[in-house]
Amino acid sequence: MTDFKLIADTEWRNRLSAEEYRVLRQAGTEAPHVGEYTNTTTEGVYSCKACGAELFRSTEKFESHCGWPSFFSPLAGEAVIERVDTSHGMTRTEVLCANCESHLGHVFTGEGYNTPTDQRYCINSICLNLEEKPIED
Repeated sequence: MTDFKLIADTEWRNRLSAEEYRVLRQAGTEAPHVGEYTNTTTEGVYSCKACGAELFRSTEKFESHCGWPSFFSPLAGEAVIERVDTSHGMTRTEVLCANCESHLGHVFTGEGYNTPTDQRYCINSICLNLEEKPIED
């Protein structure tokens, strides 16, 4: 089994496209309203593009109109890491894949969305792969 946390930077550059590398490994952000999964309603499981770890389900995805895919909860509590991000002159909570520590996006709380958690995991489409399959509760 691959320990993705030990992969060298040069290997990440070989595995990912330049834009995927910029977002996933350098904490970049893709432009709003252009991502493949921003408006999709396809049923399935979203996995990390860098390592394949399952992160989110379509049943937790909601329409936030923010320009990026939004989820109110990760697939499992241990699927993501949340850490303080003070870049860009503000304090936010960064979301990373717990398996490979790639940047996924940010989570925001208390925005008033009608979701069970009152959280919005704002995730870059370029960080995800969607496996289309029925979701059982």
